[in-house]
Amino acid sequence: MKLHYGWIVLFATFFALFAVQGVRLAFGAFIIPWENEFSLDRSMTSLISTVSFIVYGLSQPVVGRLIDRYGARMIVIGSTALVGVSVILTVMTQQSWQLFLLYGFFVSLGVGGASNVAAAAIVTKWFTAKRGFALGIVEAGFGVGQMIMVPGSLLLIQVMGWRGTVVVLGLFLLLLVVPVVVFLLRNQPADKNLSPYGGVNEQGDTVAENKNSSLWSVFADYKFWFIIMPFVICGFTTTGLMDTHLIPFAHDHGFSTQVTGSAVSILAAFNIAGIILSGYLADRWSSRRMLIFFYSVRSLSLILLLVSHEPVLLLIFAAVFGLVDFATVAPTQLLVTKHFNKHRVGFIIGWLFLGHQVGSALGSYIPGLLYSHHNSYSSAFYAAIFLLVLAVIMTYLLPKKELAS
Repeated sequence: MKLHYGWIVLFATFFALFAVQGVRLAFGAFIIPWENEFSLDRSMTSLISTVSFIVYGLSQPVVGRLIDRYGARMIVIGSTALVGVSVILTVMTQQSWQLFLLYGFFVSLGVGGASNVAAAAIVTKWFTAKRGFALGIVEAGFGVGQMIMVPGSLLLIQVMGWRGTVVVLGLFLLLLVVPVVVFLLRNQPADKNLSPYGGVNEQGDTVAENKNSSLWSVFADYKFWFIIMPFVICGFTTTGLMDTHLIPFAHDHGFSTQVTGSAVSILAAFNIAGIILSGYLADRWSSRRMLIFFYSVRSLSLILLLVSHEPVLLLIFAAVFGLVDFATVAPTQLLVTKHFNKHRVGFIIGWLFLGHQVGSALGSYIPGLLYSHHNSYSSAFYAAIFLLVLAVIMTYLLPKKELAS
């Protein structure tokens, strides 16, 4: 049986997200080297990450419009190249403002282009069957990038310093990832004279919308806020707090580079498992109950991290937190489609991910600011636990009955 070209497109998309998002998630590995190099405190390095999250988040609606106009292939190629060039140029930085410009702005613009928005556009065009599975595969690219690129960057920094490491990462993107995307990725099946995998869906891919309903009526619906605010908290506690500060936290507690790298790898591996399991369960179980469970477990895992003074406890934390890390994405998106299926769902999901990036920005900067004042992450973790309890309460208050999507 001949392999449908959609699976090759899926591999190219996965590879691009794995590489680009892996470079983004490796930011935590550079915090301490940059602080030593440029005499920065933790609040300033956290501010670089915060600017990055804001640029990333604000870029998403623009990226969506560009994809509609020029196709996802061109956007992914250009974005990957932009990240590669910008990362390499950081080797020339002599002052902290140059890091803000290169990483906070240019790298983040590129990361915003090779992200979920492009991946969703590609998968939607290429798959009518097994679409959920395909979306789960490309989403797993984030976890695989975290599992490989973050500990890999830590080891490279130890061997050749941070400047040598950024050159290696940039060349990897430019000389390997970009050519793969150029040769394999196509915008739609018609570009290869094919039909989507699973055939053409004669009933269409979109849910009928109520054209008379005002989009602003969504903002007056408490369900919108009780879905989006927990997702803001999700961003605060995952890509904001953990991806930015876990490595320096482990360093402060005296864990070796090998132990820290192992913890990041375990977190990423269990993250991948959690993504796949979450996607499987989302079609079979209540999304509301899943999110209550995920946010509860995440808060308990942070309590474990606070008392982690032995390597084994750090590794256990990594496994538990990883299982509920990106696992919230599928049930949250599903809740949107179930409660707002008569509205423009794309518009609402756009706000959803913008909210997640706002949370990520706050989760990156505020803990760094608190660390600079208290020389400890404890207050930041206590705040995160409190916020996760709020996320559980808001999710619990959503209607128990979920409408059919």
